[in-house]
Amino acid sequence: MKELVEFLAKSIVDNKDDVKVTVNESANEVNIDLYVNPDDIGRVIGKGGKVVKAIRLIAGATLKDSRRINLEIRE
Repeated sequence: MKELVEFLAKSIVDNKDDVKVTVNESANEVNIDLYVNPDDIGRVIGKGGKVVKAIRLIAGATLKDSRRINLEIRE
């Protein structure tokens, strides 16, 4: 999942070297922190949050159980 989110983010942003993903899994949820350059935050969020919602949806589709996905975009 980490590689998938990293691939999706790198295909969107301009500063690909600044993309970093950390994943913390627990019994009920998966916390994903996506670090991007401050100039690229708008690209990752998208208009009305559509891009970040799509990334959450794709990441959630890779899970084989009913855990919740929390995706946070950080600088």
